[in-house]
Amino acid sequence: MTTLYGLADLAIGNGDDVTTLRLFEGPLDLSWKHCAMTSDFVAEFVALRYRASRKLYKDVRHNVGYLTNELIENAVKFRASGEIIVEVSLTDSVFRTKVTNFVDKDTAERFQHLLSEITAGDPGDLLIERIEANAATGAGGSGLGLLTLMSDYGAHFAWVFGSSDEDRRIPLETYASIAVPDLN
Repeated sequence: MTTLYGLADLAIGNGDDVTTLRLFEGPLDLSWKHCAMTSDFVAEFVALRYRASRKLYKDVRHNVGYLTNELIENAVKFRASGEIIVEVSLTDSVFRTKVTNFVDKDTAERFQHLLSEITAGDPGDLLIERIEANAATGAGGSGLGLLTLMSDYGAHFAWVFGSSDEDRRIPLETYASIAVPDLN
């Protein structure tokens, strides 16, 4: 059974012009360094078309890099064993990405609970509530990165949880999009 959270139209695919990166498990292990290097590569790849304007280049590079890094870090932090696949596409005014990884059943259930909370209201209001709650309790910032992207960057998300495989891993697809300036 497949479960969808977020915007269904994001989860229909990135189209024909997709660039795919695979992060494999191996002797070097997947780490924060790999998240930063991969997101920097994607951000540079996307921002190069804006190099005629230093401001546009910097803005696009920052926004795409921040979004991509957050998604890859989450995939690394919460993954079950297996590779992480990062797919990106760019149209005239939208950057889209899909990050695919596996999670275990407990992680999937906790994440689905979090998603039902952070997709239920206004992202700006929820972000402030989470920050205040974390300050009062000293708890971790679960969901703060996603809420910041939704509130401050206008990011849109969808998450698709698939059925568990023979190793009891659940495939998770995280879709995201943000607006980029139209060059036409």
